[in-house]
Amino acid sequence: MDQHIAEAIGRPDLIRLDDRLVCLRFETMKVVSALAAVRHLLDTGAVRRGDTLLDSSSGIYAYALALACHRHGMRCHIVGSTTVDHTLRTQLAVLGATLEQMEPCSDLKLDQKRRVERIHEILAAHPEYHWMRQYHDDIHYLGYRAIADRVREATGADGLTVVGGVGSGASTGALARYLREGPDGRAPSDVELVGVQPYGSVTFGAEHVSDPEIIIAGIGSSIPFGNVAHELYDTLHWISFAAALAGSVDLLRRHAVFAGLSTGAAYLAARHERERAPERTALFIAADTGHRYVDTVFARHTEAAPLAALTPQDIQNQGELTLPWSRMHWNRTPTATAVGRASIDSGSASWRSTS
Repeated sequence: MDQHIAEAIGRPDLIRLDDRLVCLRFETMKVVSALAAVRHLLDTGAVRRGDTLLDSSSGIYAYALALACHRHGMRCHIVGSTTVDHTLRTQLAVLGATLEQMEPCSDLKLDQKRRVERIHEILAAHPEYHWMRQYHDDIHYLGYRAIADRVREATGADGLTVVGGVGSGASTGALARYLREGPDGRAPSDVELVGVQPYGSVTFGAEHVSDPEIIIAGIGSSIPFGNVAHELYDTLHWISFAAALAGSVDLLRRHAVFAGLSTGAAYLAARHERERAPERTALFIAADTGHRYVDTVFARHTEAAPLAALTPQDIQNQGELTLPWSRMHWNRTPTATAVGRASIDSGSASWRSTS
């Protein structure tokens, strides 16, 4: 029996949708990483019960960290994006979390920059606060080991292609890392990792191509993230809002899975990878439910293109990126620089954690 609701929320469902197509469905995925990270900090003495944990969030991580703090008797302080909605604001308030929400801003990069600046201001005034650094500390990988064990048990792992939004790198990167270790930690498993990115994200060099609709929050970034391990990824898909919308609508219509926009993008990519390699099983990550996207995505279901009309453009480098969908072999290249683009941030290595 679970001791706290966060443990139940963080436990995903494994659903076989079709032959060699599996959905790893979360209610709220980042609860997994937040719970494990806070538990690790407590166990190692880095924080104590009653301390304040601080971070920036566009929404999902704010809820996850508030739940983890509630579970472990911590205080929670969130610097929130303009995208934090009324429902989440209300939940955070009742859970006892402090939310500072940025003023409305149409520029995601400026919104992220302002949030980071505010984090530093808070730390200067309250050096006793612990900054969780969800985008820069690979302590957030820890919670996915148990998920990888469950996936291995259900699928066997060999001949498995994991597909999901890159985001901070924690979910897809951690799953691939733990799955590749094999069941005994010695015999590597045949696991390929496919990362999904929005246009405009700097993480794998697409900042020069903009999406006329929106950047899909949660799977990309307009600022460098320190805990993305580029060398874990075999293939990348850049998927536009319109294509992801079509994926989300088809996933609900065909398989009755109600999930978010990043899931629609991952579903598209997973279907394509399965068709390219019929001998492999494709598992894609559904990071959250579709409730936040009712008005912006599902209410527009009549606009959704049929999936048969959507095919990725295979490219050799980021200079060839084109909407609505591009695909490129990454070949586990350690950095974005090695694939022919300028360094996104010469200091990003200093953000990496040894935990």
